[in-house]
Amino acid sequence: MNKLNKIFIKPKILLLIFLSVAILVISSAYYELNQSKKEMLHLMSTESHSLLEMVLVSSEEVLYASNEVEEEIQKRLLNNANAVKILLEKSKINNTILNRIARENEINRINILSRAGNRLYSSHLDRVHDDPSEDYIKKNLTPIFNDETDTLIIGLKKARADEGMRYVVAIASNENDAIVLNLDANELLDFRKRIGFGVLIKRLTENEDVIYAALESADGIIAASGLVDDLDIIEDTPFLKNSMTDSTFAWRITDFNGADIFEAVHPFVLMGEIVGLYRIGLSLEPLEQINQRTNRRIIIYGILLFLFGSIMLTLVFVRKNLDVVKKQYQNIETYSNKLTQSVSDAIIVTDHEQRINEINKAALNLFKLQYESTINTQVHDLLNNQGCGEVFSSIKRIKQIECEIDGDTKHLLISKSTFKDDQEKNVDVLIIKDLTEIKNLENQIARKEQMNAMGELASGVAHEIRNPLNSIATIVQQLDKDFEPIEDKEEYHSLADIVYKEVRRMNETIENFLRFSRPEPIQKENFQLSELIRSIDTQYKTLLNEKSIDILIELNWDGLVNWDKDKIKQVLINLIQNSIDAISQKGLIKIIIKADNNIAKIELSDNGIGIPKNNLKNIFNLYFTTKASGTGIGLGIIQRIIHEHDGIINVKSEEDIGTRFIIRLPIK
Repeated sequence: MNKLNKIFIKPKILLLIFLSVAILVISSAYYELNQSKKEMLHLMSTESHSLLEMVLVSSEEVLYASNEVEEEIQKRLLNNANAVKILLEKSKINNTILNRIARENEINRINILSRAGNRLYSSHLDRVHDDPSEDYIKKNLTPIFNDETDTLIIGLKKARADEGMRYVVAIASNENDAIVLNLDANELLDFRKRIGFGVLIKRLTENEDVIYAALESADGIIAASGLVDDLDIIEDTPFLKNSMTDSTFAWRITDFNGADIFEAVHPFVLMGEIVGLYRIGLSLEPLEQINQRTNRRIIIYGILLFLFGSIMLTLVFVRKNLDVVKKQYQNIETYSNKLTQSVSDAIIVTDHEQRINEINKAALNLFKLQYESTINTQVHDLLNNQGCGEVFSSIKRIKQIECEIDGDTKHLLISKSTFKDDQEKNVDVLIIKDLTEIKNLENQIARKEQMNAMGELASGVAHEIRNPLNSIATIVQQLDKDFEPIEDKEEYHSLADIVYKEVRRMNETIENFLRFSRPEPIQKENFQLSELIRSIDTQYKTLLNEKSIDILIELNWDGLVNWDKDKIKQVLINLIQNSIDAISQKGLIKIIIKADNNIAKIELSDNGIGIPKNNLKNIFNLYFTTKASGTGIGLGIIQRIIHEHDGIINVKSEEDIGTRFIIRLPIK
């Protein structure tokens, strides 16, 4: 034992131990440095991938929004062009009328041109110098003059006499003259600038660590921000060329202006075609700073090791390095969380066992969840009961689904991506956009157009039928009065009476159709919502008691509303009557009133026979009815009243379970 002690206290052995420990510590430190660098690169790859995914989704929304605006402009111009065409066919067009149409509809110019290019009529005839040139007519209007088409969307054109751009459409008249309309396109161009790729990319470079961001095609840069003068060309760079072909996310460390940067790329694919390659260059300076700080600490701890020979200092050194890496990771994680929480779309991150690791505020609000009760729980356990389990089923990339959340049907657009964590386990990232308001608006517009068309048809048919019916009724009455057969007198008078009553019934039906096609304007007034509900309850109390039907009213909100009281009452009465007809025996009618964000929500449900699934989509159609004595206009009138109040009505029903109508109306 003494011999052993003497060996260990020898200077050479002690020096050897110190050198071994130093080498071990330094080697360990460099290993941690390299590992930290790998983890930072992996994290940068993951974050840049998520960022590019969000940019891709935003880019698609930008394109769709721009196209929708342009389609609305086209529709507006073509509607006015067709109106001018109708007036021209009726020989009711002159320059003054064209000028008034242009001024009232904010149209820049309306011209009617002959085949020879002469202006037959113009909304601005005083601008003689603005006659279209032969080259303009040949280039833009030849298809109309050659009978190749009757409608041309010429689109954006530079103004010939003024500054700026114009948006131009043309249609053919019955004489093959050209009716040309244009309007100032500056608002459309400004809109594109505000929401275009340039703005989206510019926001990316507002972060000082983002050196450049660009959308580049094989022909060159489409949009870019930052230091993009020295960007290499896609065709000249195998990495970029392969990334464009593979249509997947990729990254590399590359030289840019004499310094290494982290570049992440992802192709932008729209409707199956590659638009270009998104490229984001990130500075490696934060990573280099970490490396420099780590190197300095290695030298300091090495000096302390040789000076004091303390193994404890080595442990502290390792601990310090771990703290640095942890702190940097926490900083990056905090930045990522802030970015995730600030977006308006719902984002949910799950691990390989489908447990929720992270969820942003938008997702909590969408699915009506609390953060504390959500983290580390199974997504299926939380959301299957809401009918949204399909959200987390396996999807390729983008999918649109419909589910019910807290009693409301939601239309959701879901983008799903998967990556491997540091343990090579799958991590799913879901980006969910709520399209419910857009879908409801589309349905509302479609229903309104259908009602208008049916109303016009009803009006026309009613006018054509009512006068002959009145004549038939008069003639039948007169024949019954003035003529009496020798035989079968009673049968003759009975048949004449039946004909007269049936004509009267048909005339009443026609009167209902006319009331639908020419509704009285709504008369809005302020009243307490509870007054309306109480009056309906009082009105139906006796009838419902006789039929053994209970009515339950949950007035969760009561305030002043600005509606047409009588018409809204008519809506509720018609729905209650439908519920009564649907309940064959003892049942329940429930009315629930809620309000949120200046919108009143009225739910009226029953436990009747329900509506067959194949009839559900037709119930608001005019004349559609399953009742033997029904006219088929009741729900059509209800829908018109709701639309006149700028509201929305939806229905849910299951056979043998019941029906629920949901009405949403602006409070004021």
